[in-house]
Amino acid sequence: MRVEIPYLDRFLDLEIPEGNLLAVAEPNEYEAEGSSAEIVEHALERSLDAAGIVGKRLPPFLSGARSVLIVVNDATRPTPTSVMLDALLPALAAAGIGTDATTVLVATGAHRGPTEEEYRQILGGHYEALRSRCVAHEARKKEEMVDLGATRNGTPILLNKRLFESDRIIATGSVEPHYFAGFTGGRKAFLPGVAGYATIEANHKLALADAAHSLALDGNPVHEDMMDALPLLKAPVFALMAVLDKDQRVAAATAGDLGASFYAAVSVARRIFCVQVPEKADVVVSVAKFPMDIDLYQSQKAIDNGAVALKDGGTLILVSSCRDGIGDEGYANLLASASTPALAIEKIREGYKLGFHKAAKMAAVSARASVAAKTELPAERLRSMFIDPIDSLQDALDAALERSRKAGSAVPKVLVLPDGCVTVPDAAR
Repeated sequence: MRVEIPYLDRFLDLEIPEGNLLAVAEPNEYEAEGSSAEIVEHALERSLDAAGIVGKRLPPFLSGARSVLIVVNDATRPTPTSVMLDALLPALAAAGIGTDATTVLVATGAHRGPTEEEYRQILGGHYEALRSRCVAHEARKKEEMVDLGATRNGTPILLNKRLFESDRIIATGSVEPHYFAGFTGGRKAFLPGVAGYATIEANHKLALADAAHSLALDGNPVHEDMMDALPLLKAPVFALMAVLDKDQRVAAATAGDLGASFYAAVSVARRIFCVQVPEKADVVVSVAKFPMDIDLYQSQKAIDNGAVALKDGGTLILVSSCRDGIGDEGYANLLASASTPALAIEKIREGYKLGFHKAAKMAAVSARASVAAKTELPAERLRSMFIDPIDSLQDALDAALERSRKAGSAVPKVLVLPDGCVTVPDAAR
């Protein structure tokens, strides 16, 4: 069977013998009720209160406000921000809130700020009107943070001061599985989205816990941290969350109370992104699609999700251009400083720094399986992180199948995840 694998501006052909193909597992089909604009408008008309009861809440939410802060995702997320702004800005105007009283805060977390091209991607047709009203969060600027105490886990809560300078806050985002926060979206707009560096570092250290994994919310200390920050916001918050389908089109949207809208979106996201596969595979080909192919830091999610359905001793093949490089040299340097994945994990536990959770997750996969990658990254850099560089994707797959046969698998099985960053396979044991 020939499978087309997206890579940069082209497709890579991959031939897999029918007898070896376990599945091409993508997010499940979900029938959207209308266009993206109609779905978002419908969500606003049926906003949820804290109890999950439907009511038209945006106009009364804006009543009496003189200024509004809109928190939006950066360009590493496929969130349909411009579609959301299409619906939100007229509502603000109807409430007497013009662009001069509107601030857009880009929730970069600890990432770099957007380039101009990325601002255009985020804002779409609103670029000219809103660009001068945009501010990119800078986690390392301590003078721009407000100290609000600590979470139940001891994480210091430092949040961007602009959250406390507007009468109302509108949080936008998209909800999909996340490899250690359980799911993206909702509370993640604030922590880590607009949190201080020390907050993000302490929160992400909790990703080393066994309870911090994809789909997990109850008992997940990373999620607990995020939730603990929300009651400390002084201005009322209104949320607008989208759930995308496998083609990154808007499948559903929820709005209103931050918690209620988040959990409603999580319910839809589970139906779309959790995929049943008949068994674990000998070889998993996991693809990081645009925009998650921006760097290895983001693309690692495809490794982690692929590993869920990979047999011990198997081979995981990542396909991601990593067009912007490594993403954060810290986790890569940590891996390079260790001679084995086990030693890397030991080093991480001895002295954690932000980004090391990424190294820990990667090392955990490399400790039990072979990892290879088709990227634009230097070969030696990949090898230093326990990843074998690939020139030919087909040759890499053929070699992985042969290794499995030599290891005793008569008919090694291949699982392909064309959207590995958000597809969570549930493999029968």
